[in-house]
Amino acid sequence: MTTQADPGVLAGHKINTLVGYAFGAIFILVGLAGFLVSGGHHAVGQSGGHLLGLFQVNVLHNVAHLALGAILITAATAGNAVAKRANSVVGAVYLVLFVAGLFIIGTGLNIVALNAADNLLHLALGAALVGIGLAADRPGAPTS
Repeated sequence: MTTQADPGVLAGHKINTLVGYAFGAIFILVGLAGFLVSGGHHAVGQSGGHLLGLFQVNVLHNVAHLALGAILITAATAGNAVAKRANSVVGAVYLVLFVAGLFIIGTGLNIVALNAADNLLHLALGAALVGIGLAADRPGAPTS
């Protein structure tokens, strides 16, 4: 039985579940906020509006954030094992996107309006989600 005193448990939820809810909510908020700055830009392409004056987004980029947010929240709702897997997979996708961004920024392949700030954020998000997905809530880990 899981209790508040167990390591890796907060408010009765395992860390991966909480991270799935939190990151999912953030992705949805970022996706929605992106629509406030991406007007007047192509829906798909190399240019976009600047969210927080730093991160470049277009409609496709915003839709991707909304989809990833929905995936993470749905996974968190399904339970910790699913959240753990989703965090790891979404994190790995972000790490692949970081590597791809190194090569596609400034080319016609950059259909989601990536810029250097986006790329660095993708590296940090990918590392955090993979790290949490793989390291937190491991089966058989000591609980005291």
